[in-house]
Amino acid sequence: MKKNSFRTLKRIFISLVKNPFTFVSIAFVALMIILIDVIFRYEGGVTMENYADSVWNFLIAFVAGYYDICVVTPIGRACSFIILLAGILLFSTITGKIASIFMQIQLEKNKGLKKLKNLKNHFLLCGWRDGFERILETVLRSNPDISPDMIVLVNEAPSEEIEQIRNQPHFKDIQYVSGDFSEEETLNRALIKDAERVLIIADHSKKYSQMEMDSRTVLAALTMKNLNPRLYVAAELFDSKFKNHLEMAHCDEIILTSDYEYSLLATASSGMGYSNVIRELIGDDADSGILIEDIPSSFIGKTYGEFKQSLGNTSVLIGLLQNTGNFYMRRQDALREAQKNPDVKQIVGNLKKIKTLKSNDPLLVPGDDFVIQPNTKSIFVKGKRIS
Repeated sequence: MKKNSFRTLKRIFISLVKNPFTFVSIAFVALMIILIDVIFRYEGGVTMENYADSVWNFLIAFVAGYYDICVVTPIGRACSFIILLAGILLFSTITGKIASIFMQIQLEKNKGLKKLKNLKNHFLLCGWRDGFERILETVLRSNPDISPDMIVLVNEAPSEEIEQIRNQPHFKDIQYVSGDFSEEETLNRALIKDAERVLIIADHSKKYSQMEMDSRTVLAALTMKNLNPRLYVAAELFDSKFKNHLEMAHCDEIILTSDYEYSLLATASSGMGYSNVIRELIGDDADSGILIEDIPSSFIGKTYGEFKQSLGNTSVLIGLLQNTGNFYMRRQDALREAQKNPDVKQIVGNLKKIKTLKSNDPLLVPGDDFVIQPNTKSIFVKGKRIS
């Protein structure tokens, strides 16, 4: 232990000796001591009574930048001026260095290069595309429980584009992390382990092909779930052939953009106005269109008909959303239960059942005798208020 301490002290001493700044500091201190001594030699008995007066004159001139004792001899004045100038230069350098450090910190924060702090249960929006501002507005309207300061953008978009968005009053509190959202280092700066939800949109920040975009989305979902298994991940895909990969990555919600576009075009071709109906159903706020709501625990295990009868007339119940929540964590809970429960057969059966279940599976207008299972939510349709 003593040997290690001695070696450490020796290394520190050698590094100090070899550092040019050490010699400059020693020379500077020596010069100041000489100047104090010279001033007393010429001013002693004239303006100064003792050596302490010379030291006091040095402290005031060096630190405060003015003279408390008015020296009268030419040599004393020259030495005092050198001390005054040295103090101004030194402290202005220190002040400038501190200011530049704070400016650099703020600059890195604005450019999304710093690690975020003091955020929990926040929402990550990963990726970039034209019209991103509209996506942000829709996210805020559709999620009244999320305030702008709880949203973290993670992308490689040009910094001026991000600044343009964050300069708007309703977006000024939005957090930003610059970097590749499929990389662990970037996600850690966005505090992925403390996040609650994430939406990955197809990233157009660079000239990626559609296959590259989908591949990065799958890689990002895998990385995110590995870092935070409890994270709810919704991801956008262009090509449905990547859907299986996202499901293996335990992605909770998969948006197949191209499939939706084709379906919408096909329904519009009928001339029946389907596209207008779908637009109203999807909506862009949290109070109208299709709404997903929790089912009171007292109705779990009861029939769909009993639940329907308990509702008012403010909205229309159209079905159930089964198997909601984080399937990966449910599987982990089943495995932990297997270690305690001697009935291995039952546990294996539960695991197989979880594996075959479809996450967030909608069941529209089931029979009144359908029994509501755990992890189920209700699907409503509610119209907009007409003033």
